[in-house]
Amino acid sequence: MNASVAKTEAPAAARSPAPLRALGPFLRPYRKRIALAALFLILAALTTLVLPIAMRTLIDQGMVSPDPGERVMALRDHFLALGGVGVALGVFSALRYYSVTWLGERLASDLKRAVYDHMLRQSPAFFETTRTGEVLSRLTADTTLIQTVVGSSLSMGLRNSIMGLGALAMLVATNPIVMAQVLGALVLVVLPAVVYGRRVRRLSRASQDRVADTSAIAAEVLGAIPVVQSYTAENREALRFGESTETAFKTAQRRISSRAALVAFIISATAAALLWGLYQGTQAVIDGRISAGHMGQTVVYVILLISSVAALSEVYGEILRAAGATERLMELLDTRAEIQSPAHPAALPAAPGGLEVELRNVRFHYPSRPTQAALDDVSLRVQPGETVALVGPSGAGKSTVFQLLLRYYDPQAGQLLLNGTAINTLSLDELRHRIGIVPQDSTIFSSTAMENIRYGRPDATDDEVIAAARAAHAHDFLQRLPEGYHTHLGERGVRLSGGQRQRISIARAILKNAPLLLLDEATSALDTESERAVQAALREAMKNRTTLVIAHRLSTVVNADRIAVMDQGRLVDTGSHAELMARCDLYQRLASAQFEAEPPAPRIVSIG
Repeated sequence: MNASVAKTEAPAAARSPAPLRALGPFLRPYRKRIALAALFLILAALTTLVLPIAMRTLIDQGMVSPDPGERVMALRDHFLALGGVGVALGVFSALRYYSVTWLGERLASDLKRAVYDHMLRQSPAFFETTRTGEVLSRLTADTTLIQTVVGSSLSMGLRNSIMGLGALAMLVATNPIVMAQVLGALVLVVLPAVVYGRRVRRLSRASQDRVADTSAIAAEVLGAIPVVQSYTAENREALRFGESTETAFKTAQRRISSRAALVAFIISATAAALLWGLYQGTQAVIDGRISAGHMGQTVVYVILLISSVAALSEVYGEILRAAGATERLMELLDTRAEIQSPAHPAALPAAPGGLEVELRNVRFHYPSRPTQAALDDVSLRVQPGETVALVGPSGAGKSTVFQLLLRYYDPQAGQLLLNGTAINTLSLDELRHRIGIVPQDSTIFSSTAMENIRYGRPDATDDEVIAAARAAHAHDFLQRLPEGYHTHLGERGVRLSGGQRQRISIARAILKNAPLLLLDEATSALDTESERAVQAALREAMKNRTTLVIAHRLSTVVNADRIAVMDQGRLVDTGSHAELMARCDLYQRLASAQFEAEPPAPRIVSIG
């Protein structure tokens, strides 16, 4: 993971709108719509600028005729002209609103898809150092902020910029001497505003980071509610979340206070400068240097200029927040996955009898534990169609072998090969398509039972799904659900027991029908009777494919072709159950500890 992703302080680039340039590739496909939106925006702004001119004409020409009839006709014509300007303003404003709002929604959708797709392809090492809640916050809060700015604030900013510059140009053209004084005063307003604005930008980024921290805590705790409640930690977690939200609030409060002070200064100083110009205009009317209509036009342009400056001060703060959000999203998009498919992947031929698996002098440590070896010079060859069990104490490196075979990580030394081909020369899709896995923690998606099993092979028919469920001994309990296979299982399968979730996971792997099958404590959540039935089904599924089995209960693997004993990342010994019992001290200790601890079969006592 890039170090920048984990930072909470705003980097230098976040102190200006410059990060918004990164949105260019996302906006480029919609150039025609952007041009159309810009056209409507300019037309709406220009129409607004025409209003004061129409008003001046109404005052100076609509009431000059001494004849009442001619005056009524002149007023009617001028009011019709004003009405036409108003209708045009309404139409152009509506078209501008639709165009820019569409762009904002489209951009937000494209950003979410791009970031989500990119996150799906990150290796597990990325998520060792990045909290899922922070990623979710960027996907939601940051994209929503960008959507608001692009779909509203940015267009309002451009519109007010055109109106403000247009009003300023008209004021300079009609009152050059007075406006020269006003502009000089405005320069004195802008300079301190720019300096103080840097503090607002820093606080905006910090506020967004604190919101992400809060989302990360909520995602973590809500995903582990049973554990939280079992340890009666509700109050502690509520307090931790409350402290995080309070920190976010205080940061936001500082940002709001700073922005409020900045807005108050800009509006007050600008209004004072423009009121001075307005005062000079009233003196000109009194002296007869300009007409009343000219004065009315000047008043409207002053109002337009003040309102534009006020709106721009608000919009600029929103743009800076969007720049910070864009920067955070680009940090995610710029994160390069450590595990990628090679540019020219090798081909892996079909293997109807299973794949040959070989670990050759493999050394590996996890990125988050660089000084602790998870695997230390491990070499193991599994013949096609062979079933090999990996046993050993917790932390021996058994699950690490599976993670390396799936290429979630690459070893620091040595090679892993399938049919003699190094797995890092295969495309990730090709590699993982050839592997079926039943993980220790069965993952159930928030969908129906049918779709959960079909996740192993999306194109499978309903009959194939049901056949896989029968093989995994899941058919009976699935039929008893309220809507059978079409019952929604809830988030993380909360409506199922641990054993039921495990059988769905087994059915998913059976349906995939891959030549290499990885079973990580595949029956650990089952009762003894169900375990025997599922083990029989798994032995049937293991035929004509290579199988690696991880099991702490040695009774489930004594019939494997070979058993590999691991300890502290090293391969201690391999052989059959009988061979290992005769020569491997570690295996003898594991076996004696388990078999001697098993309770005797219950006796049936007859009463009467």
